[in-house]
Amino acid sequence: MGHDAVEKPNLSFGRGGEPGHGTPYARYVRLAELHSLQNPRSKVPAELSFIVTTQVMELLFGLLRHEWTLAQQALREDDLPAALAALRRGTHVQDVLVESWDLLATMTPQEFNAFRSVFGEASGFQSSAFLHLEFLLGNKNAALLRMYDEVPQTQAELREALRSPGLYDDALALLARRGLAVPHEPSEQRHHADPAVEAAWRRVYTDPDHTALQPLAEALLDVAERVTRWRQRHLASVRRAMGAKPGSGGSSGLTWLRKAAEQDVFPELWTVRDEL
Repeated sequence: MGHDAVEKPNLSFGRGGEPGHGTPYARYVRLAELHSLQNPRSKVPAELSFIVTTQVMELLFGLLRHEWTLAQQALREDDLPAALAALRRGTHVQDVLVESWDLLATMTPQEFNAFRSVFGEASGFQSSAFLHLEFLLGNKNAALLRMYDEVPQTQAELREALRSPGLYDDALALLARRGLAVPHEPSEQRHHADPAVEAAWRRVYTDPDHTALQPLAEALLDVAERVTRWRQRHLASVRRAMGAKPGSGGSSGLTWLRKAAEQDVFPELWTVRDEL
């Protein structure tokens, strides 16, 4: 009997929660609230998949920001193992983000067009969580803050991210503290490839005194590669579902997405490979 009792799950819970709020699990993850957030505006079956996928991506954006912020904090404290651990956890989040496009990959133009009109000018381009990640990656653009003129708190958070060092800035600052010549200062502008930064990474890969920093270079490249994969999957999914039509948020659609997919994140980590 003892053995059987251990294998049976507990089906009776204490009275610590509010009446009518379900199991401890439901209360912990706020299950009722979570499942109340999917409200299609049409009767098209594909719209629910679109909403759920978008909401899942938003949650993952927030988790990724959490991991990258922890990585930044660790880099500032010269705690390379902790930074690498956070970046590694983040790459798993990125992998799920890339694969999440599978939920929309088979949507036909007819299915998408059947409900596209119900969300009007709404576009993933307007996601503040996604824009925050872009700023952390060094893809900064102050003009985009105008989208949040009517949301002061969100705009203030993004402005702080714009002004603050990004993930790559903190990595380069660590290189400088480790004795590498990195004439780099954080900027509110988009990061562009710098020969001096490339030279510093070359020393990381070729100078025995700096080989301990190679795992950081590779971890950052893992991040960069997954960003490109995500953008490419985004491009392919949009191309399949809506072709070359303008984006719902007013962008040029495929042209804008293709340009984004062609931009390397942390460019010096890619160009340095030409000479290794």
